[in-house]
Amino acid sequence: MDKTAADVIKRDGLEKFPDNLEYQSGFGNDFSSEAIAGALPLGQNSPLICPFGLYAEQISGTSFTSPRKLNQRSWLYRIKPSVTHEPFWPREPSHKKLVSEFDRSNTAANPTQLRWKPVDIPDSPTDFIDGLYTICGAGSSFLRHGYAIHMYTANKSMDNCAFCNADGDFLVVPQQGRLWITTECGRLQVSPGEIVVLPQGFRFVVDLPDGPSRGYVAEVFGTHYQLPDLGPIGANGLAASRDFLAPTAWFEEVLRPGFTIVQKFGGELFNARQDFSPFNVVAWHGNYVPYKYDLSKFCPYNTVLVDHGDPSINTVLTAPTDKPGVALLDFVIFPPRWLVAEHTFRPPYYHRNCMSEFMGLIHGGYEAKADGFLPGGASLHSCMTPHGPDTKTYETTIARGNEAGPHKITDTMAFMFESCLMPRTCPWALDSPFRDRDYYQCWIGLKSHFSGEK
Repeated sequence: MDKTAADVIKRDGLEKFPDNLEYQSGFGNDFSSEAIAGALPLGQNSPLICPFGLYAEQISGTSFTSPRKLNQRSWLYRIKPSVTHEPFWPREPSHKKLVSEFDRSNTAANPTQLRWKPVDIPDSPTDFIDGLYTICGAGSSFLRHGYAIHMYTANKSMDNCAFCNADGDFLVVPQQGRLWITTECGRLQVSPGEIVVLPQGFRFVVDLPDGPSRGYVAEVFGTHYQLPDLGPIGANGLAASRDFLAPTAWFEEVLRPGFTIVQKFGGELFNARQDFSPFNVVAWHGNYVPYKYDLSKFCPYNTVLVDHGDPSINTVLTAPTDKPGVALLDFVIFPPRWLVAEHTFRPPYYHRNCMSEFMGLIHGGYEAKADGFLPGGASLHSCMTPHGPDTKTYETTIARGNEAGPHKITDTMAFMFESCLMPRTCPWALDSPFRDRDYYQCWIGLKSHFSGEK
């Protein structure tokens, strides 16, 4: 037997994850894991009687007839099936700040460059579910095409409930505070500087061992995240498959009177009660599974002679559309790296983009913004809205001249969610007291250097 509920250590009412939490390595693998040896059936998925009297249950992340290379599903062997719950009813009070269908009735089109300061952690008890709120997005979870960008601020662990997102996959980027995430496939500890992907349909609990927590979430509808093709880069580089970590089977067999499943369905929350823990999966196998990744393991590529490379070179994960090379959503990072280009304006270039760019900052600073873009903050530059380095960054870079030597950017981790769909922004984001309404001023000081001579 591996680890069961007997291994859990209680500390201040919170179940402490072991320091030596075990994972399985790989991306898109067909994994298998047993908390009790022999719990996985041999030779078939759904025998008449499963080992140890377990129930066989499949979770499908794609249609049955999706091409094999894209097909995602897992088989879970559990003490009681997930269907054993009371009917769902609308959660009260309703959550007013989650959106999964973006139209004129609930969001606004706004081409202005937008920036937000870090949102304060709430004073009142707030868990991950209640602390989650949508910033912007496009499309519809009902139509299975689109995305939503959320942020969260929380200060307490989820209590006697689990969350299930029927709308899409969550890519969670914690900025402050570790997350202890229990899923049906096992447990994951996710620290700032790491990300976790929680696929559509999995039930999970978020505990906050460090108390106050803040971060970002990119949700995609109708598709899943995958590794980008490397093209002429070759066989190696960027995010390596071996550095993605999936959980190992872990279960608890405990009565939980009044335990609540909170399901996000069409952007609305619904509750259903059951009397047992949903984390009763003794063994599982398949390729549809939560996973995490440490961003410090990313292998960046950069210009070694002239010009600033396009940010796509730093793509960690992509959620594709049917059009080759066009992403529903890319997750791109700007990690520590060397800048060595000669005779080159090294910060990001001024840009108007057919894609829309939402940026966040985990720690440190960002090379294109000398001031104002803070860890825990965010910015949104929508389709064809101009953006680029602020005045101070431009003038400082020009002043260094062409003789600037190699320079290493350190102590930073910025990221970007980039999408081909034009976002609509939520009213609470536009009206937020944390919105930086003077953001445009960072470019107003840019002056003409035109001389009429080369």
